[in-house]
Amino acid sequence: MIECLLAEVTAVQVPAVGLGAMIALVTFIAASVWLGTVAQRVVEKSSFIQGYFQGNRGLGAWTIALTATVQSGGTFMGFPSLVYTSGWIVALWIASYMVVPITGFGLIGKRVAQISRRTGAVTMPDLFRARFGSSTAGLVTSLLIILFMTIMMIAQFKAGATVMKLAWPGSTELALVEDSAGDEKVAETSASTLAQWWKTADQKYLLGLAIFSLTVVGYTLIGGFLAAVWTDLLQSVMMFIGVMILFVLALKATGGLEAASRAALESGGPDYMLGPGLKGGSPFLPLTLAISFFFFWPFAGTASPAGVVRIMACKDTRVLRQSIFLLAVYNMGIYLPLIAICICAKALMPHLDKPDEVIPRMALILTDGLPLGSWMSGLILAAPFGAIMATVSSYLLVIASGLVRDVYQRFGNPQATDYEIRRLTYLVMIGVGAVAVGFSIFPVKHLQMLVVMSSGCAASSFLIPTVLLCYWRRATAAGSIGAMLAGGGASLVLNLIGLWRAFQETGQFANFQPLYLAGLDPLLWGLLASAIVGVGVSLATDPPEQRLISKLFDAPKG
Repeated sequence: MIECLLAEVTAVQVPAVGLGAMIALVTFIAASVWLGTVAQRVVEKSSFIQGYFQGNRGLGAWTIALTATVQSGGTFMGFPSLVYTSGWIVALWIASYMVVPITGFGLIGKRVAQISRRTGAVTMPDLFRARFGSSTAGLVTSLLIILFMTIMMIAQFKAGATVMKLAWPGSTELALVEDSAGDEKVAETSASTLAQWWKTADQKYLLGLAIFSLTVVGYTLIGGFLAAVWTDLLQSVMMFIGVMILFVLALKATGGLEAASRAALESGGPDYMLGPGLKGGSPFLPLTLAISFFFFWPFAGTASPAGVVRIMACKDTRVLRQSIFLLAVYNMGIYLPLIAICICAKALMPHLDKPDEVIPRMALILTDGLPLGSWMSGLILAAPFGAIMATVSSYLLVIASGLVRDVYQRFGNPQATDYEIRRLTYLVMIGVGAVAVGFSIFPVKHLQMLVVMSSGCAASSFLIPTVLLCYWRRATAAGSIGAMLAGGGASLVLNLIGLWRAFQETGQFANFQPLYLAGLDPLLWGLLASAIVGVGVSLATDPPEQRLISKLFDAPKG
């Protein structure tokens, strides 16, 4: 059976993207705007800050579980590419990624929720400010969040526009690659007149950028935190349905996972089924890097500002416990089927030139000729778009709250009214969106490199201070600030050294790798530096006020 289908797949061209993909995207966009308007009604029932930035602390178990997920555009593009290329060993590597939010819930969730309720904190800088009684700690937290989250958000705009372009009816480009946005054309014509520029630019990409930007900024601006959360919930459901459809079709096409594994074994060799896996004929990961990645993803996501805010918005501890169970089941329902789908893909298409195309190709091939096949493939292809939108809306809110509440209101105008805060928040969101669009019209090459670097630096900055905030009574504001700067600084320096070495050797920043001291990722060294400085500075400075500590750590009397 596999031989027949393999011959058929290799003999004919992969079907072009049908109208169903665009219909699925338009439907998702319409649903997102509608959710934004519904969320606005809820926001208006309370004060603007509590409603807009935290949803009135009313998130339930399902909402917390399916909006604290770690899925993104890479779930359907980058991760499947690794499985297709390297084999079953990636299942072990992704095990850590599957428990990112579970780790966060278990390590800091309960205490973060408790402290935020006792202090009335709405944002992560609020949390540090209230815990340590220090406006400086809150300001440093805000500035670091704005820096790292802005870099990560800009890349998402480019990815969203690219997905819109790929979903255009008749498209044959199926991978989210760096050059797919037509960077060189845009750069070459940026100095020409607008009409000439438009003729030579990648019009589908630019149109997709406009639609994506207006949609995600629009519904986030309208509905705030709840709009971001509910849209995230919608994309999580969409992604689950898409994966299940593809999983069933892939197993049916190959005759089961055992048959697919045997066929993949023939084309990939024994290392494809066993560790350490394949990557261009060499082991997938050295042991030290495998250990680094196992720590990187859980700890990079544990103290993510966007995730911490959602924990702060849960109803109570019982809801948090329920969400851990639901999230564990959901992640297994996403990643394990994706692994099986990619093994089936290796059996059906053993020699893909662009492994990033594995999921889109499988979607188009396996649904071709089925009733509503175009719509089903569209649903699958639209899943990365929904994940990207949800990510951008979360980042927009975190950046806006940092600039408006944690910088302007705290240091510029403490007496600002709800109306003034609302108006400035809208202006900031539009401005941040405009900046992201500008960078995406003339995009920076190899932006994904900056995303990985900034996410690692953010984790190095925030994880240890957040743990100290939650559990160590003796932690001080100076220790927290020192931990943030030392952790982020150490990770950044190791990344910049690797960046400089790559430029010295090749004259460009492509194929950049950070400096792996002792074979370990910069994140681990950043966490170590953060812990040493945080503990050392806290012990060397005056202890925090006992009255404040008692309020946050001791059970309420009576």
